[in-house]
Amino acid sequence: MQNKIYKLFEYFYFVMAAFSLYLVTSHWADNRGKAYMFIFFAIVAVFMFFFKRKFRKMIEQRNKDQNKK
Repeated sequence: MQNKIYKLFEYFYFVMAAFSLYLVTSHWADNRGKAYMFIFFAIVAVFMFFFKRKFRKMIEQRNKDQNKK
C-alpha cells in the first residue's frame, strides 16, 4: 500500500509541472517575471519526479534484498 502512495506522489509532481507550464503560457504576455518563476517550478517538479522515483526504486531493491536473506 505504501508503495502505491509513493507512486501517486511521484506522478503528482508531473501534474504540478503541467500546471506550471499552463500558467507559463497564460502569464507570458502579461507578467514575464511570474512566467519565469513557473518555468522554474516546472523544472524542479520534473527533477523531483525523477529523484523520488530513483529513491523509491532504491528502497524497493533494498527491501527485496533484505527479504532474500
